[in-house]
This record gives sequence, structure tokens and C-alpha cells, in this order.
Amino acid sequence: MSKHYLVTGGCGFIGSNYIRQQLRNQPDLRITNLDALTYAGNPENLRDVEASAGDRYAFIHANLADAPAVAAAFSGRTFDAVINFAAESHVDRSIEGPEVFVRANVTGTYNLLEAARKNNVKRYLQVSTDEVYGSLGDEGFFTETTPIAPSSPYSASKASADLLVLANHHTFGQEVVVTRCSNNYGKYHYPEKLIPLIIIKAMHDEALPVYGDGLNVRDWIHVEDHAAGIQRVLEQGRSGEVYNLGASQEWKNIDIVKLILRLLGKPESLISYVKDRPGHDRRYAIDSTKTREELGWTAQRQFDEAIAETIQWYQQNEAWWRPLLNKK
Repeated sequence: MSKHYLVTGGCGFIGSNYIRQQLRNQPDLRITNLDALTYAGNPENLRDVEASAGDRYAFIHANLADAPAVAAAFSGRTFDAVINFAAESHVDRSIEGPEVFVRANVTGTYNLLEAARKNNVKRYLQVSTDEVYGSLGDEGFFTETTPIAPSSPYSASKASADLLVLANHHTFGQEVVVTRCSNNYGKYHYPEKLIPLIIIKAMHDEALPVYGDGLNVRDWIHVEDHAAGIQRVLEQGRSGEVYNLGASQEWKNIDIVKLILRLLGKPESLISYVKDRPGHDRRYAIDSTKTREELGWTAQRQFDEAIAETIQWYQQNEAWWRPLLNKK
């Protein structure tokens, strides 16, 4: 029996990797991708899928904040699941203009969630972030029961969306699950983010901006591991539950920068420390015990090996990232 998913934000970094992976892994799957094509939504991310997937892939250009457009996406279609990747996700941009994040991440999630409920979609998955938990000290890990304490307009908007999703389960019995993931890396990562930014600037011997002292710590997961974890939660997660997806691979920002420089054969003199951004969380670290024990999922890729593949991809795909450098 064929399945039909609605994936929102599928032209973004994680969404496009998820679509490609699931169309490859599930021959009976059809995916409709709804994307607003804001600055980070890039149709080039799925150009190969458009060419090869035939009627298994369809695209709808719409914004989740537009309730009538969301309702129209469900009209005449039956979806087995909705997977919501669509979000404004850059912390610096949220500090400069918070309203855009509230509209996209809160209002957009509400509209999509309600459309899924009213159209009796079997399963709704909200893709969230470990940033909703706030900042950790030098020890400890985020678990699914860690109180949420967002530090930026971005993470606050994502936390709000999570609460709406979980409230619909408790109030209406809607079949929902929420995933919260650590920092992703891999191909098709938008150039404003840390790893692609450092790779591209280092390739061209440009100064590498590092916030503060560079000792902020993140747990890094390869995007393909994340996509596989999302699918496992979608298929097997208990409704109304949150599942953390992490790789237990903590790296200081400065150590990542130095590793990229070493792999590219570039000098550390390119590093340029800049003023720290407001509300910069010191450390994130995910405990994925619940997901591993309940669902049997663990991340497979090792950062120090997969980062070399990521660097190589950016070296070989300048035609993809070059047009994005000055996009707003």
C-alpha cells in the first residue's frame, strides 16, 4: 500500500535531505513538499529529485503563515503523515527581527497543526531543536523532561510551537510526536551557518569569524542520521511524546574551526575572534537514551570522519553555494 507524506520546509537543509533519503528508502512513498521558498528555501536542493522521482514527488509553493493556502494544500489530497521542518532558524536573524520568527514558527505551526487535525491526518511530527532547553553548564545533558528555557527569539518561537503541538494531543487526542535535535551538518547546509561558513571562507583564505572565546560547545549530528531518526520516531514513537535525537559528539566551536583549517591545509592565523552575540548559550548536549531504548535508533556517523566528506562536498559544489552568499 502506498503512503503519502506532506513535508513542509522540504527545500531547506534538513528537509531536503529527509525527502531524498525517504524516497530512496521507501519505493511506495509519495511526498508533497510545501515550502515558502524564503531565503533559506532553495529549489536547487531537490533538483535531482524533481528529475528522477516522477509522480512520487510534488511541490506546492505556499507559506504556512497563510491559513487559506495551508487549507488549500490539503484540499483534494489525503496525507498519511505531516512532517513539519518549516521554520526560520537562524539565531542572529531572530535577534535582528523577531516578528518574522513568531509568524513562521508559531502561527505557521498552528495553521499546519489545525489543518492536519481537521483532515484526520494519522500522524503529525514536529521537528524541533535542543535550543528550546536553553543553556547547559559544563556537565549534564538535556533529557526530554528538562524544563524548556529558551534564550533567543528563535528558540522561544520553537518552544511555543512545541507546546501547541503537545497541547493538541492532550486536548484533542491528535496523533503527534516532537523531535528535538542537536546541531546538524552535511551537504546542502545554508552558507550562513557555522560549518559551511567556515569551510567556504577558509577555502578562499578569508578571515574566519569566531564568536567570543570560541569555547561554546555543541553536540553535532550528521543530517542523514537526523533524517533517519525522524523517520523512526514518525513510525514508532508514542503519540504525545518528545524524543531527543543527538549523536553524543560534543565539540567546541574553536576546535571545529581548527579541524576544518587543518583538513584544508590552511593556517590558524585566519581565525578572527569577534564580539559575542547576545544571549549566546554556552553548551548544548543531548541525551538520546529514551529514543535509543524505546525505538532502537542511534546516530551512525562520526564527526571527525564525516566532516571531511562535508568539506569535500562544498569544494565540489561551488555552483550550488555561490549564488547563496549574498541572498537575503
